[in-house]
This record gives sequence, C-alpha cells and structure tokens, in this order.
Amino acid sequence: MRTAYKCRAYPDPDQQVMLARTFGCVRVVWNRTLAARQTRWATEHRSTSYRQTDAALTAMKREPELAWLNEVSSVPLQQTLRHQHTAFQAFFAGRARHPRYKTRRGRQAARYTRSAFRWRHGQLWLAKTTSPLRLVWSWPEIDPARLDPTSVTVARDPDGRWYVTLHAQVADPAPLSATGRAVGIDLGITDFAVTSDGKRIPNPRHLERKAANLARYQRRMVRKRKGSANRRKAAAKVARAHRKVRAARADFLHRVSTRLVQGHDLLVLEDLNVRGMVRHRQLARAISDSGWGTFRVMLAYKAERAGRRLIVLDRFYPSSKRCSGCGYVLATLSLATRTWVCPSCGARHDRDHNAAKNILAAGRAVAACGADVSHSGSPWVQSAVKQELSPATERIPVLQGGE
Repeated sequence: MRTAYKCRAYPDPDQQVMLARTFGCVRVVWNRTLAARQTRWATEHRSTSYRQTDAALTAMKREPELAWLNEVSSVPLQQTLRHQHTAFQAFFAGRARHPRYKTRRGRQAARYTRSAFRWRHGQLWLAKTTSPLRLVWSWPEIDPARLDPTSVTVARDPDGRWYVTLHAQVADPAPLSATGRAVGIDLGITDFAVTSDGKRIPNPRHLERKAANLARYQRRMVRKRKGSANRRKAAAKVARAHRKVRAARADFLHRVSTRLVQGHDLLVLEDLNVRGMVRHRQLARAISDSGWGTFRVMLAYKAERAGRRLIVLDRFYPSSKRCSGCGYVLATLSLATRTWVCPSCGARHDRDHNAAKNILAAGRAVAACGADVSHSGSPWVQSAVKQELSPATERIPVLQGGE
C-alpha cells in the first residue's frame, strides 16, 4: 500500500536559498512548457507529448539567459514535466480543470525521486545540499529509520511554513474486526451529516467563524503598497489565517470519517454534484466550507484500509422525497421544507433523517446482490445496473421521479 507522511521541516539559511532557487526553476519550467503547449495547439492544432517537453527542457538549459537552470538538481525539473503531462491527461479525461500558470505568491513545491535524495537513519539529504534537512517526525508509533521512501516532496506554504512529504510503500494494515453495523449518511449544511440511526453531526462552519478576522487582514493587506515589505507581511498574515481554517476543517473531517469507518462495516452516501452546487450564489461559501468532497475521499481510502465497504449512490436517487416507510415519492420537495408528512402512510419525516434511512436501504440492496432497489408498494423502481466509479465506489440506478 502506498502512503505518505507529511511533517514540518526547518531548513537552515543555505538550504532555504537552494530550495527557493529550485522552486523558481520549477516554476519557470512549468510556465514556459505550458505556454509552449498552448501556442502549439493554437497555431498547429497539435498536442505535445512528454518526450517533446523533455527535449524542450534540454534546449532551455542551453539558452544563455536560462543557464541558471543548471544550478539546481535536474530531477525536480523533470518531475514538473511529468506532473504537467499527468495534469493534461486528467483534463482531457474530464477529471480536472485546465492546468494553470504557477505564481511565486502561491504554494511552492519540488519533488525529488530516489536519485536526488538520500534517506539514512531517519535523516534526509537533498541534492545540492551539504547537510541533512531538519524534520519534526509526528508519528511516534512508526520508526522513521525503517522507512524506505520512494520520493520526497518539499513545499513552502504562502505563510512561510516548510513541509516535507515522504512517499513510501508500506505493508497493508490488518482489517478491523466486524461490527455488524451499517450506516447511511446524508450530508448537509445546517448539520454537516445526519446518519440513519438519527445522530446529527453539527457543522462547525470554520470559515464563517473566521470570516471577520480574514476580512480585517485582507483590508489591511490591500492598503499596503504593492511590492513593499509591509504588503508581504500582511499577505503572510492572511495566509496564516487561511491555513488555520484549513487545518481546523481537516482535523474535523478526519475525526468524523475515522469514527464512522471504525464503527460500521458498510457506509453509504450520495454522489453529490459539489462542482455544480457551489455555483449557487447564496450557498457557495457554506458548501465550500463544509468540505464534502474531501470527506468522501477520506471515507474512501480509510474504508479500503480498514476492510470496510463504501457505496456511493447515484446523485439522482430521490432520498429526500421518498418515504422510508412505504416508498411513496413526492412530486416536489422544496429545499426550505425540513419536515413532511407522507400522503400514503401518514408518517411524519424529518427531511435529513428520512434521506439517511433511504440511503442506507438502497446501499444495503446494492451490497446484497446489486439487484432491484425496492420498497414495498413502490411503482417507481427500475432494475439495478451496478456501475463502478472507482475501486471503492459503486452506483445504483436512477429512479423515475427522482430529484
């Protein structure tokens, strides 16, 4: 199993100079290669292969005005070409947006493979440096001296913090013991999640709680003259405030996802169209602050490691409009309606709890045999055709009269 260990780094002044120079070279190679790709497509209508970008990098290094590219290790420069090639493959496959130009004000990173670093007894030596890079190891149960990383990523955040990520191949963990429990999860904004057993996980709204501080820091920053030292200091404060929000959100999502995976053998949730939902003018910031996409990724890899099963239902499955008792489906249900009474059986439903129970029922049907996802007396059910989204993702069929 491939995994990564991210830890804080504290490079000395000489190492900071060398790494900053490497970041600059990586940025120049990325931007020039991206510009050449776009120009060739606009003029010749032809794509650019990785081999062609590799040859262009060799020509770049021979140019007198770019001779300083030879002062850093060539491995991070080669890796940035690979990353750009992978980024374009993801873009053409519809999995990601078009690659953009890198800026010196954003996060800076460089990746080193085995030929450009040395890992001995828990210490890291990078190419073009003469002393080990000081790291703070955060996993006391893992001996860093026994680790065999295949690649290393060194990064500097906009707030000035340095990080090192060690990518390594480790043994698969032992699966967790069975609990005999399953859970359906309905994600929301008022409550981050409502589970099929009636539990509500409040939404901490990390960005909303820090919005006033962020606005104050941003107002101070825009008053400073561009290019001045005071503006750089103010920008670092803004970056630190954003980093605290990201860290608090990630901590919350890790805790919730770990608790759900450890307590249930089967986890079921809906495939939400987050990219489309964030276009809503009133709800965009709240949806982005919730971190639903990150939460789903965490559930997927944690369930795989723990030997659990995660099922993701089709986004058009009418979980909120379907009665979890008799299967009746409402024609319409506005977002403002939080409770409703079933016209068929008279049951009173909380919108989110009812959706979570329907999600669990549909997930159990898929987990059992992948056949019809049905409720007694429901005429809206179609035959199930299971579709694989990813190694940890499955879908159920779209139901007629869905949302």
